[in-house]
Amino acid sequence: MINGAHAVIFSTDAEADRAFLRDVLGLPHVDVGEGWLIFGLPPSEVAVHPSEKNDVYGFHLMCTDVDQLISELAEHGVACDPVQDMGWGRLTEAKLPGGGSLSFYEPRHPRPAAMPVDRGL
Repeated sequence: MINGAHAVIFSTDAEADRAFLRDVLGLPHVDVGEGWLIFGLPPSEVAVHPSEKNDVYGFHLMCTDVDQLISELAEHGVACDPVQDMGWGRLTEAKLPGGGSLSFYEPRHPRPAAMPVDRGL
């Protein structure tokens, strides 16, 4: 039975990026040992886009107001790229302490209901 999704962010400074998710974004987490944190996320969705290659994935955190999110991140010293209107949503990126980036967007597309956990499969 499918009961969730597990996303992985690879980082050259995993400890710093874990601290960002914990302290700046305030994501709930559990420590599974030796500082390895696993973070809880709100309901998620997955889409399939056309591509010239397989095994290419994207990860975006969604928000209700991207401008408010940018303001809140700025209070923690986190700068975001200018907002891009993509049609399907308003998108920005922030640099993670480890050097990677994380994108956030305010969706404008319809959102599916969360899949019930007891659905079977």
